[in-house]
Amino acid sequence: MASKAVKTVAKAVAEYQYPWKEKLAKHKNELSKGVWGYWKLGAWTPLHISGRRRARLRKEVLLAGEDWPYDPERKEMRTKMKGHKCDRIAAERRAKTAKLMEQMPEMLLAYKKRRWEKKMKEEDKNK
Repeated sequence: MASKAVKTVAKAVAEYQYPWKEKLAKHKNELSKGVWGYWKLGAWTPLHISGRRRARLRKEVLLAGEDWPYDPERKEMRTKMKGHKCDRIAAERRAKTAKLMEQMPEMLLAYKKRRWEKKMKEEDKNK
């Protein structure tokens, strides 16, 4: 009989220690306005319940196995990696270099021809 009384007292203390149902009913209207606050008549109004107390109430409700519908919607995660500019264009640079190296013998012949023509013009001027 004494153990039954202890269990009922422990149950009453546990329920009184975490009266999340009462708190949830009390702040239900405020929690539905947003997570951090809301706009009212063109001015930002923070919630009347602090973030610390809101987090504790949320934790108590979730530990009790109930649903917490007041969290904000989560955005879809990015699948595209950002990276750095040098990483993005390195392949393009290598491809461009390979293409230019194929054209290099023709470019060298054209350069030698221009230099030779310039040298001939200077010799003609000097005569």
